[in-house]
Amino acid sequence: MSIANPVAIVTGASSGIGLACALALDRAGTRLVIVGRDLTRLERVAPEFTHAPELVVGDIADPLTAKSAVDRAQNIFGRLDVLLANAGLYLPEKGWEVDAARVDAIGRTNVLGAMHSVHAVLPHFISEGAGDIIVTSSVSGHQVIAWEPIYSATKHAVQAFVHGTRQQLIGSGVRLGAVAPGIVLNELWGVVNGDASIETEVAAGRGMRSEDVADAVMFMLNTPRHITIRDLVMLPTNQEI
Repeated sequence: MSIANPVAIVTGASSGIGLACALALDRAGTRLVIVGRDLTRLERVAPEFTHAPELVVGDIADPLTAKSAVDRAQNIFGRLDVLLANAGLYLPEKGWEVDAARVDAIGRTNVLGAMHSVHAVLPHFISEGAGDIIVTSSVSGHQVIAWEPIYSATKHAVQAFVHGTRQQLIGSGVRLGAVAPGIVLNELWGVVNGDASIETEVAAGRGMRSEDVADAVMFMLNTPRHITIRDLVMLPTNQEI
C-alpha cells in the first residue's frame, strides 16, 4: 500500500464488510472496481466514495464476473494491486430443512466465488512480482460451530484454499491471507445499517462493526512486504465460542 494510487477490486462491495473495506481503501487513495450482483445497490453506494468506483455487476460464482473485474481494472486504470475477495452468503439453518438451491448458492458463492476471484488476479500479480490478496473467511473456518454447519463447511474450504495457494505462491512476491471475523453486525446477520441494536451489542462486547473488520484489513495491507498476515482472527470480546 506504499504504491502511489493503487488499484483494488472488492467483491461483495454493496454492503457490510465489503462496502466498509472499499470505503477505507477509497479514503486511503485507492482507485476501485467494486463488484456485486445488484446494479441498483452498487449505484446506491457509489456516491459515498471520494473517487467514483468502477461498477461490475455479476454473480461472483461465475468466473466471467471475476475476469470482467480484472479486465476493467486494467483497461481503466492500467494496473491492479489488491484483491479483497469478500463476497459471501450466510446459512444458519439445518441443511436438510432448507431448499437445496440455498445450499448450492452458498457453496458456489463462498467457495467457488473466492477461488475464481483469486485465480483471475494471480496471472497478473505473478507477472508483476507483487500484489495483495485478502479473502474474507470466518472464525467458523477455524472451528466448527454447531448452529451453522454448512456455512462453517464453506469457510473451512476457504481456509484450505488460502493456505494451500499461499504456499504455492512463496517466492512470487504475492501476499495472500484471510481475515476471519466472529459476529459482525451487518446485513449478513440480518442487521440493518443504522439499527440502534448495533451500538448496544458493540458496547456489550457481543458484536463488531463492518468498519472494525475494514480496520483489520487495512492493517494487513499496510504491513511491510516482508510480512504476510496468513490469518487474522478477530472476535467480539464477549462472543462465547
